Amino acid sequence: MTISRVLLILLEVVLLFNFIILVHELGHFLAARARGLYVDRFAIWFGRPLWSRKIGDVTWQLGCIPAGGFVSLPQLSPMEWIEGRTLPSGQPIRPASPLDKIIVAAAGPVFSFGLALIFGAGVWAVGQPVSESELTTTIGYVGKDSSAAKAGLLPGDQLTAIDGVPVTRWGGTEAGSVGWRIVASEGTRIKLSLVRNGKTLEIEVAPEKEEVTGWKRASLRELAVLPAETPMIAKVMPGSPALTAGLQPSDLLTSINGNKLWSSFQLREQLQAGGTNAVRIGFERAGKAQEVTVYPAWATTEDSTRRTAMIGVVWDQTGPLTLTHPTPWRQVHGFVSGMVNTVSALVSPKSDIKPQHLGGPVQILRIYYLLFESPQGWRLALWFSVFMNVNLAILNLMPIPMLDGGHIVLGLMEWIRRRPLSEPLVRWVQTAGAVVVLGFLLYVTSFDVGELFRGGRKAPMPEKVTFETPANPAPAPAK
Repeated sequence: MTISRVLLILLEVVLLFNFIILVHELGHFLAARARGLYVDRFAIWFGRPLWSRKIGDVTWQLGCIPAGGFVSLPQLSPMEWIEGRTLPSGQPIRPASPLDKIIVAAAGPVFSFGLALIFGAGVWAVGQPVSESELTTTIGYVGKDSSAAKAGLLPGDQLTAIDGVPVTRWGGTEAGSVGWRIVASEGTRIKLSLVRNGKTLEIEVAPEKEEVTGWKRASLRELAVLPAETPMIAKVMPGSPALTAGLQPSDLLTSINGNKLWSSFQLREQLQAGGTNAVRIGFERAGKAQEVTVYPAWATTEDSTRRTAMIGVVWDQTGPLTLTHPTPWRQVHGFVSGMVNTVSALVSPKSDIKPQHLGGPVQILRIYYLLFESPQGWRLALWFSVFMNVNLAILNLMPIPMLDGGHIVLGLMEWIRRRPLSEPLVRWVQTAGAVVVLGFLLYVTSFDVGELFRGGRKAPMPEKVTFETPANPAPAPAK
């Protein structure tokens, strides 16, 4: 990837991330103006001002740190030092009513939900790219010697329910997600309902967890199973048996020796087991089913001395994509449901999901960057922005001082008491809330940064692979 392309992606990430934050702050600003409250400052970005101008009674400024912004509302909180400088002492400002405080605090999340619906309308119009593996509930691969394999799970098994909860897809954090039901399970065994060859079966499997050392996020429950997907070729290596056989990028491999292929891992295992014995590979190209005989060759990569039987292809990690068009409400409802499930798992004493498994700003920016890297970048970024706005709204509504939910709770308490809370108490509560929020952000960011430097992405395919000349004659190239 060229430097200009990297810089362009970084610019797109920064602009979109900041736009989401600024719309949230705009909600506070407009609500404060509508309620007649004093707005001291509307800052775009943080840090030392690069530009500042007073328009009317509001100071507008552009900071030097491109990370969102803030609205300074002296009447909403006595801790102006958190969001901006205090007003000049002695300046007369009328006290804000509890209703004013509640409305202004709630306006930010309301605007975030509104922006989520707008982004959702964009996704509805242009489509959301979804991989085959996200939408299926069929098992495509079962790890050797895993508890799932010992329990009798097989590729092609279609999961219908997990622990009694019906499942409709593999990905996501909604209740009907296979992945989520496994991760969020709490028992010593997971009960799977599945269909195999038209018969309904019930199988119980003990979940597994990878051992983790050092300052890393604790591993979560898994079953060593992967979703079914049609292997799609991204690249054919020079001098490889696949090239000789005529296989091409974008070919969908459907069978091996007459048996249906459920995943690329299944093909790799059969090649390793069969060595250089010829294999018949069925594939689909431009909607037309074909078959070709391929003679695997022993291969050695430049970073290894181990010889492996290979046909010489690089798999497309996303596989074939389809465009779905979920309504804006369906998208927002799905993300709200996922957020509720996540919070429920966090507070459950039996759950393995802990605060360390949440992501902070570093992970969010990294995900945006990875999405923009793909050919479907803007479609995926629009979809992820729906998720971001929903999460921003819900997190800010949590009743923690310094967050919008904390302001709402303080406003309600003042309304019930019919008099303001004491300033020392509010300052103490706000300080405690600030420490909790900032401490949590530093905590999750430490894991985000660690993963970033350890390389959270999959290792790239070796650039150079040496293939030995196969003893078998080359087949006729596929057409």
